Amino acid sequence: MLRKVSLLVLIPLAFVLTDQTVTKAQDSPDLHVVVNMVQLNVAVTDKNGNYVTGLRPKDFVITEDGITEKTATFAEGNGPARSLMEFEEAVPASADGAGKNSSDVSPVSISSSVVSGANVFLLFDTSDYMYRGFVFAQDAIAEFVRSLDSADKVAFYSYSRDLSRAAILTSNRGEVLKAVRSTVAGDEAALYNALLMTLKDAAQNTGRKVVVVFSNGPDTSSVVPPEDVAEFAQSAGVSIYMISTQKARLEPVSTAVFDRMTAATGGKAYFAKDWKDEHKAFSSIRDDLAHLYSLSYYPKPNSNTGWRAINVRLVGDQLKKAKVRTRNGYRPQPSRFSSANTAAPASPPAPVVGR
Repeated sequence: MLRKVSLLVLIPLAFVLTDQTVTKAQDSPDLHVVVNMVQLNVAVTDKNGNYVTGLRPKDFVITEDGITEKTATFAEGNGPARSLMEFEEAVPASADGAGKNSSDVSPVSISSSVVSGANVFLLFDTSDYMYRGFVFAQDAIAEFVRSLDSADKVAFYSYSRDLSRAAILTSNRGEVLKAVRSTVAGDEAALYNALLMTLKDAAQNTGRKVVVVFSNGPDTSSVVPPEDVAEFAQSAGVSIYMISTQKARLEPVSTAVFDRMTAATGGKAYFAKDWKDEHKAFSSIRDDLAHLYSLSYYPKPNSNTGWRAINVRLVGDQLKKAKVRTRNGYRPQPSRFSSANTAAPASPPAPVVGR
């Protein structure tokens, strides 16, 4: 009996799974799950919505299915991810600013040569919903691209019925801006199809990964359900930010989906009334990226092969009222094999989300 199993392969700072083509001689395969590392993007704000900066690994407690995990690497903002030992050596004890907001603490000084930044994938709605306000949206996106930290890499995609990879991930802002200005409005909207393909591209990269979507209306032609797209993003460790115009408000289902999807991945949803609100939304996302904490851990033994719930909380009296925003879990992919003859590993196919 020949059985072929294709498995999702994610980058090292999310979790890495192996992919094999397996020849089976038995009817009851063993089930194994391999999870090397889980990476989290964590935003911390005080009761007034101000970012809390200067926190250290000891200020965070991470649990997976109720099991307390040990932080492996840590970074703040666009700083590089360091092991705990490297972090303590790089940050002097006097710099401890736990529980202070962004106006109280100066960020740790890090050489620009080692700043890692984020991989930002922009997904722009060029469907027939965009005939009005198209130029204003382009202006807001262009300003956002220019304002990103120099360490960030940016990709620009557009979608209507199909996805167009107008500019692949690059640090060259000129290439991205040229792609933004070259877009034109056209066909029906297949948002979730395009978002899934964008997430697959983002998942192939190391480091912090975010997808920023500008949508002017509901999805009208996708075949992929939004729940599967959201689960893929959570499992791949990609945060989703969505900016939509008021047209999405006319369809409560879309509004609810946008809110749930972004919250589940640690991102945010914005609903802009006009072009001024669009600029404000992009500015808020830029600030969020600059203040995220990056934490990773190697999961302790866990027999759960299904959905694993992640919880991040803060410790200390000064942080009791602070709010934490991050993804709420992931689903490790099973690797089925027997002790019989095993073929050589095959090249990993593109991951597929769906039922």
